[in-house]
Amino acid sequence: MTLQQVVVGTDGSLVAVRALDWASDEAARRAAELRIVYAVPDRDEAGPVLASAVARVRERHPGLTVTSRAVAGSPVRVLARESEGAALTVVGTRGLSGVTGLMAGSVSLRLAARVRGPLLVVRGDHPCDGKEEVLLGLADDSDTEAAAYAFAEAARREVGLRVLHSRTHRHITPELPSPIPATSPGQRHRDREDRAEEAVPRFSLARLEEQHPGVGVEARTVSTGPAHALLAATGDAAVVVIGAHRRAGRLGPQLGPVAHTLLHRSHCPVVLVPATG
Repeated sequence: MTLQQVVVGTDGSLVAVRALDWASDEAARRAAELRIVYAVPDRDEAGPVLASAVARVRERHPGLTVTSRAVAGSPVRVLARESEGAALTVVGTRGLSGVTGLMAGSVSLRLAARVRGPLLVVRGDHPCDGKEEVLLGLADDSDTEAAAYAFAEAARREVGLRVLHSRTHRHITPELPSPIPATSPGQRHRDREDRAEEAVPRFSLARLEEQHPGVGVEARTVSTGPAHALLAATGDAAVVVIGAHRRAGRLGPQLGPVAHTLLHRSHCPVVLVPATG
């Protein structure tokens, strides 16, 4: 049977080492193979960095299958190509690109807009050890893959799942008030819409709850500020999972504002799963 693969990008930096540790833990939880990739202009430069990375992983997880590879090219193109078919790709927020912080154009941000599978971006400034939940940001029906990933991750970690579903109110033209409270057509429409939207998280997650009966789920709808609500909740999470909603831009695929906010400021690692819609 072919092993799943977890791919991690490295360059020997401190944050890349932390990403390596996260990737090795993820591979161990999945009983997967870990593939360490170093994108460099000259492959001869990569030997010591890769040897150190392999030795660190084997000390941390002695039974884990580990391979390493140096590839000539830019980190974004190399990792996007090397991660095809991988169960998960892992990078840090700093390093690889030679800049400090997750700025526009950095490897993490550009890679998040291009990889075909789940991408875990390890934040380097907030320890998340001992956190007892996986956080899922649910936007709409196109986030089914993100939801499935979050349930599986909670099951692997044997922790609970907290779901925050963002809701956008549609504009309704103001109308004259009804003489009988709460019975105008617009009010009845809003009430039906509110009930339907409030039910979205439970309805859309029901099948996944059946598939993962051991995962406790807490679901809540937020009417405004989904990025702020998710950001605040990351302080209590081991990892946050969101759908990667991509749109065309002048410089290639672009991510939405929620992804940008979390990649810049999340208190825990962020997993972006390409949206199906």
